[in-house]
Amino acid sequence: MITVNADGKIMVRRCLVTLRPFRIFVLGIGFFTLCFLMTSLGGQFSAKRLGDSPFTIRTEVMGALESRGVLRRMSDMLELLMKRMDILARLENGTDFHKGDEARFPLDRFQPAAGLMERIQAIAQNVSDIAIKVDQILRNSLMNAKMGDGRRDQCEVPRDPKYPDCAGKVEWMRARWTSDPCYAFFGVDGTECSFLIYLSEVEWFCPPLPWRNQTAAPSPPPPPRAQAAFRSDLAPLLELVGTGKESLSFMKKRIRHLAQQWLRAARRLEQKLKGRQGDQKHILIHIGFLTEESGDVFSPRVLKGGPLGEMVQWADILAALFLLGHSLKVTVSLKELQSNLGVPPGRGNCPLTNPLPFDLIYTDYHGLQQMKQHMGLSFKKYRCRVRVIDTFGTEPAYNHEEYATLRGFRTNWGYWNLHPSQFMTMFPHTPDNSFMGFVSEELNQTERQRIKSNKVGSMAVVYGKEASIWKGKEKFLAILNKYMEIHGTVYYETQRPPEVPAFVKNHGLLPQHEFQQLLRKAKLFIGFGFPYEGPAPLEAIANGCVFLQARFNPPHSSLNHEFFRGKPTSREVSSQHPYAEDFIGKPHVWTVDYNNSEEFEAAIKTIMRTQVDPYLPYEYTCEGMLERIHAYIQHQDFCTTLPPPPPAKAQSPAMQSPPSPLALSPNATHLVWSPSARRDPRSWPPADSLQVWLSEGRHACTETCRRRGLVCEPTFFRFLNKKEVFLQLSITCDSTEYEMNHLYPAVAENVHECYLQKEPLLFSCAGHNTKYRRLCPCRDYREGQVALCRDCL
Repeated sequence: MITVNADGKIMVRRCLVTLRPFRIFVLGIGFFTLCFLMTSLGGQFSAKRLGDSPFTIRTEVMGALESRGVLRRMSDMLELLMKRMDILARLENGTDFHKGDEARFPLDRFQPAAGLMERIQAIAQNVSDIAIKVDQILRNSLMNAKMGDGRRDQCEVPRDPKYPDCAGKVEWMRARWTSDPCYAFFGVDGTECSFLIYLSEVEWFCPPLPWRNQTAAPSPPPPPRAQAAFRSDLAPLLELVGTGKESLSFMKKRIRHLAQQWLRAARRLEQKLKGRQGDQKHILIHIGFLTEESGDVFSPRVLKGGPLGEMVQWADILAALFLLGHSLKVTVSLKELQSNLGVPPGRGNCPLTNPLPFDLIYTDYHGLQQMKQHMGLSFKKYRCRVRVIDTFGTEPAYNHEEYATLRGFRTNWGYWNLHPSQFMTMFPHTPDNSFMGFVSEELNQTERQRIKSNKVGSMAVVYGKEASIWKGKEKFLAILNKYMEIHGTVYYETQRPPEVPAFVKNHGLLPQHEFQQLLRKAKLFIGFGFPYEGPAPLEAIANGCVFLQARFNPPHSSLNHEFFRGKPTSREVSSQHPYAEDFIGKPHVWTVDYNNSEEFEAAIKTIMRTQVDPYLPYEYTCEGMLERIHAYIQHQDFCTTLPPPPPAKAQSPAMQSPPSPLALSPNATHLVWSPSARRDPRSWPPADSLQVWLSEGRHACTETCRRRGLVCEPTFFRFLNKKEVFLQLSITCDSTEYEMNHLYPAVAENVHECYLQKEPLLFSCAGHNTKYRRLCPCRDYREGQVALCRDCL
């Protein structure tokens, strides 16, 4: 307590009267003290209740401790103020000036000063008393908190062998928890307890803390799933797609143009399925390459001859998913993506704030990267729900991060560790991936007859809207010009592109329906080697054109061609459009050596004499795409873990694996599914479509199956990855090893060494080595629908 004698009071009065600015300062100190006591202490114990948040106790205790310190500092400050006032008064007593002043002022002028002095004394006493009371309250509160909630402010890192990363994660949090605001969003405040609560309840690196309330009320069972029902109107989809980008306008125009074909196809498939439609899925469609963050290089080029293949495919995916009756959400911006996923504020290091509300997410590589950057650990948890639209395909050797790094499979797009079938391609060139595709316009019988009667036998259209494609092609064009009138659709703004010869009739960039009319008149659609694997050749063939393309010798790949360098595939492309060459072929598709002028000219003469009808493979019709996507949604499940392959160590006789479900075919050339074997209900495609063939050393499984009229099915590798299969094929194995290699299971026949696959993500139809003969899982397929086996629906 502060005491002041009578002489001191006189000194203070003199000081307050003579030094007006100082008197104002003292009044301000008193006012500030009262305000602080009313606002800070008054709300400290009434604004919050214990248990309001995971970190309320700690936050309130720390706040109150700080308040107690402030109270003590204010008490000390007031006492120091009194001492300095005393010093000033003594100085005043030693000056003649103040003596004169004392005689000039009446006594009543000092009465307010005396009252102020008493108030200052009272404030100082109150501050001191409150500090003592706060100290007592906080001590009792802290003791009660410790007794009721355990060692909340003295947490120790648990040592639990089930959580080996806990200590390391806590250490990381100590050093880096301020690096991302999302940690504070989840309640981390720099204390050990907040680290452990976050790492055990938000993430899963540490065990639950025993003093935390783990008895949450049981959540109600989820409501029953609605059944997916085919839709009969595409207008609501157009609203979902949105506006604001030329690319979106292009996709909406395409959906409108093909609307009647889509609706007719949906009715046919509905009749075929006979009510076996399945549950409605909640699907997010995030078109990453159209976001501003990825550069959106496509939208500005839509009207300038830029590539449209990706937008054609996305428009068809949207139409198919919508007509199949699923609930869709479409995003083309990072902000929309974050909002729909439930991304917490910050830099993307924390998990999502709520469980993912979508059953499936369709995106591309740009969107996949954005999701990984902003979903934190939730990306690893939910990545099994992602489907990646991937034009050129991603082979398992490039997808598996550890293996690709060790073996030197360099790529700008791989290393995702997804199931290879989660990647969905434009053409069925990579059986390890799922074939998504797109659609081409179908013709009715009347239109087909009209096209045949209106064809101009000497008219050719060049495949290439960009002038650079025409550069260096004068030799081919001169030969073609001898026999046919050449038309082009090269984009230009003011002047005719110099790469286009004068004898070519250039129409400029045409709208899609006008381009279709041009194809319906033309006899020949000719490619100059680029772009690769686009939709235009199929559209031309569907409109009655013959497609002429260049054969690549040697084939183009990531090893010898800049376009494929960095892409996650080692596929060798033998022509501009391998699907047209392999799955359609003559008379609709001619593949010749453009470096051989005689062969090139002979092909043109033959084509002019050949009559062809419009042709469109079933898998590129609206019904074919609907059928394929429906099967994927109902049967593909990458979130359910399948049994791992057997351990590498040898098994004792008492632990022999069950008999193989495979049996030798009647002609003893391959293995088939045994009629007496039980079908695995989790297996899709159905296991009884499996055939096991042994490849030649120079052939991948893709080629091995294709040569037998089959397709490679990587899902079946798990049935082959057993030593017994080698024995059934009469292959001698002096040793059998489990290793990570995308060519296994295989046998090195010259040394009688057999190899089984150690990593299921590396099961691959692609790849070959002359050292090995591979065990290849093949299956049948529906006519015109290579993605599905005969019994897959």
